[in-house]
Amino acid sequence: MNAPADFEALKRRLIEIEPNLPRRLRQTAAFALEHPDEMALGTASGVAERAQVQASTLVRFAQALGFAGFTEMQGVFRAHLRNRWPNYSERLKALHAGALESGDPTKLLFGFADSAAQSIARLREGSHREDLARAIDILAKAETIYLAGQRRSFTVSYYLAYALAQLGVRACLIDNVGGLGPDQMAPATARDALIAVSFSPYSSVTVSLAQRARELETPIVLITDSALGPLAGLADARFEVVESDFGAFRSLAATFCLAMTLAVGVAERRGGG
Repeated sequence: MNAPADFEALKRRLIEIEPNLPRRLRQTAAFALEHPDEMALGTASGVAERAQVQASTLVRFAQALGFAGFTEMQGVFRAHLRNRWPNYSERLKALHAGALESGDPTKLLFGFADSAAQSIARLREGSHREDLARAIDILAKAETIYLAGQRRSFTVSYYLAYALAQLGVRACLIDNVGGLGPDQMAPATARDALIAVSFSPYSSVTVSLAQRARELETPIVLITDSALGPLAGLADARFEVVESDFGAFRSLAATFCLAMTLAVGVAERRGGG
């Protein structure tokens, strides 16, 4: 088996073989797709510690993809990082090193701003016209757009409920207050659509709602952070948004940018633009 030549080929290979991988290799695969910059820049021992696996597991993971070892596989991640985000990693590291010690709040602001900028740059580089067109087509045909997201993702669903309502698009926010999420999802049919938003660690509520939508034959547009997450296989259209973090705090800058795009795109498609 030939090793993948670039990052996109590596992702496709992972999606193909993931169902047959042992549990630890699936865990490593999820980490690799969620943290490609750490895979590119870290040592084998450092990456293994962050992924909570043994260093030998990284070697087995690389070999499962067709590489001779971790170092050869890391070259693909480094090329991916070099081609897409040449300067941001170094800038964020420098900001993080001095922001908290200096006591200067503007350094915190600059750190979060640069982190948000990196997320949006990554979104721009990784977005494809066909994916957006497919998602907007699904949503524009829907009689009602259901919106599901919990914890930090709830703000995205809540914003979409507001934006779609302002644009004259019928939407239903599944807030799961009182544990009524399944009841809120119950009226959905194949003529509707669900926008599910969930990032690692994935909300069991959102996963169950997406599974219920699949049973109801309701099309699903998914915003998530990994092609190997528990919701990925349920989606009719999927967007992978990996937000950068600063001081272990992740923004939602890129996710909100995508949410606005979907809301306005649907309204324009329906002729209300």
